Amino acid sequence: MKRLKNKKVNRLNALIIGLVTLFSFQVNAQIDTLQLKKEARSLLREGNELYNKQKFDEASIAYRKALGKDSKYDKAAYNYGNSLYQNKNYKEAVSQYELTTKTSKDKVAKAEAYHNIGNAMMEQKQYQQAVDAYKNSLRNNPNDDETRYNLAVAQKELKKEQQKQKDDKNKDKNDQNKDQNKDKKDDKKDQKDKNDENKKDDQNKDKKDGDNKDKKDQDKDPKDNQNKDQQNNQNKKDQKQQKPQPGKMTPEQMKQLLESLNNEEKKTQKKMNVKKSKGRKVKQEKDW
Repeated sequence: MKRLKNKKVNRLNALIIGLVTLFSFQVNAQIDTLQLKKEARSLLREGNELYNKQKFDEASIAYRKALGKDSKYDKAAYNYGNSLYQNKNYKEAVSQYELTTKTSKDKVAKAEAYHNIGNAMMEQKQYQQAVDAYKNSLRNNPNDDETRYNLAVAQKELKKEQQKQKDDKNKDKNDQNKDQNKDKKDDKKDQKDKNDENKKDDQNKDKKDGDNKDKKDQDKDPKDNQNKDQQNNQNKKDQKQQKPQPGKMTPEQMKQLLESLNNEEKKTQKKMNVKKSKGRKVKQEKDW
């Protein structure tokens, strides 16, 4: 029995030691956490002093160290975003403001973070994102007139951007139509130039053929041209000789006249022969 009792005592002692150890660990962890938060607050104050002196690079370092001590320190993240914004590192600043919107439980702090996100987006000319950020800010703090004014400005810029995009789209479409019409005109011009070129080639070909013909005629034997000229002169001479001249008879006319006289003489001779053979029946030849 004593032995069993000793076991229970040992178990109880082990449990007590475990609880004490766990408690000590939790206490130490809390002490460490409080110490880290204390150091983070100190670094935040250091950063704020540098920020007020417009030493934004040094302030950023202090705020970053504060976040290293406490990653959920929303004030350090917000102020770090402000220092980045002052150095025109707008994209990095937005990341820090977004961290504040996620970690902060204060609606006013969230509204300010969203407001600054809107400002950073305006600087980057991202007007739709700016409009969304200002609307989120007003959801957390509807009474902020400055945010409401910035929202109106962002909406105006967004409308102008959308109109410009629409105009650019229409311009691109018109330019495309102009290019297509220009291409058609160029095609017609090319076809006309091609037709003119073909016509010119035909004219050059005809001219070349004419030149070749003239050259061919020039290349002929001069004797052939001389013989041709002599033949033409002879033909003209013969035609001139055959042409009747006033007061003179051509050989042909004289020939016809002689034949006519001979015929008349034959007729006269026949008549005389008929008178000599009177009383004899002869067959009469009619000459009419």
